[in-house]
Amino acid sequence: MASANDPTLRSWIDIPPTSDFPIQNLPFGIFETDERGARVGVAIGGYVLDLYAVSQWGFFDDLDLQGQQPKVFRRRSLNAFIRLGRPAWRAVRERVSELLRHDNTVLQSPEVMRDCLVRQTDVQLLCPVKPRQFVRFASHLASNTPTPTDETSPTPTGSYAPAGSLVASGTRMRRPTRTYLLDAEDTLRGPVQRLDFEVQLGFVGGQATDLGATLSVEQAEETLFGLTLVLGWYAHDLCRGSAPAPLLDRSFGSTLSPWVVLLDALEPFRVAGAPQLPEPEPHLRQNGQHHVAVQLEVALQPADGPETVVATPTTRSLYWSIGQQLAYLTSSGTPLQAGDLYTSGTVADGSLYDLTVNGTQPLVLNDTTMRIFLETDDQVRLCGYCDQEGVRLGFGEVTGVVS
Repeated sequence: MASANDPTLRSWIDIPPTSDFPIQNLPFGIFETDERGARVGVAIGGYVLDLYAVSQWGFFDDLDLQGQQPKVFRRRSLNAFIRLGRPAWRAVRERVSELLRHDNTVLQSPEVMRDCLVRQTDVQLLCPVKPRQFVRFASHLASNTPTPTDETSPTPTGSYAPAGSLVASGTRMRRPTRTYLLDAEDTLRGPVQRLDFEVQLGFVGGQATDLGATLSVEQAEETLFGLTLVLGWYAHDLCRGSAPAPLLDRSFGSTLSPWVVLLDALEPFRVAGAPQLPEPEPHLRQNGQHHVAVQLEVALQPADGPETVVATPTTRSLYWSIGQQLAYLTSSGTPLQAGDLYTSGTVADGSLYDLTVNGTQPLVLNDTTMRIFLETDDQVRLCGYCDQEGVRLGFGEVTGVVS
């Protein structure tokens, strides 16, 4: 186990036990202030550690960052940092862990602390990556007692989505429009009425591969940088009567968490997946702990109303592991790029459609209003964490408001 994962570590920063960002986590993201511009940061408690400032103070000078510091930490995405490769990510995370430990005082002088630490409430958090390709895998939900007749493919399925449709947490999501048939001759363009959210686990590519290269499940997992949360948006209206994989129903937007948690940090939270029947194709078979157990929470807040927690799903409901999904994507020779984004498919109870039993049983919110689908100015909040042996690692919050 990496030393940065040691559950006994404590930081000199006061971090409440319910924080998403203890010293064992140290997720990477991009933050911005008027004075500093956009920079790479690490979340620690209620603060962001400015890695550009840390590098300027010389704390990374002995690390092999391919001569890219400090400029690699002054970017509007993590892509350049990710391209440095796994040894660099690990070295930076381990060094940050050392600097933040309770018995290390080098960052605690007023001048250094002023340069390197910023309160999260004083920054704007941006999308952490700018993917060249965004692949959205379809949902297949796990069962502890599957049968060979279950409607599950022996391979994952999915589709490409426009990378430009990814937006930062807090962005208002415009309701798309559709054509309504009024009578035999007249039509009307208007906003969709059956707008939904979809809770997904995102995984960020960490390594480029050549066109034509294929990866095993184990190799595919090794190419990944880390995990994040994705709040997808789905217009059921645009799917009705369409082909099985319609073009427009999900292409208008997805909201991305500002933080990416390294796979190294998530090693203690690995679990085995549910049995897979029918048996996957030979190149997708795997044994051992290849899933990550993330406990999720979804809340819905109407305009001028209180928030209601509507679901507490878990990623344990996902059938395919991230390694299996990515290995299948490369099985035809599809090239990968550092910073690409992939999503797992919607978790069980991760949409209003699921929670309202296919739209037949409305949800009653805390203010007694009801929802089958989202209404204008509704805010959706998604958060998630892993918890084991007294250590809680979180992914932060993802929020979106319907326009």
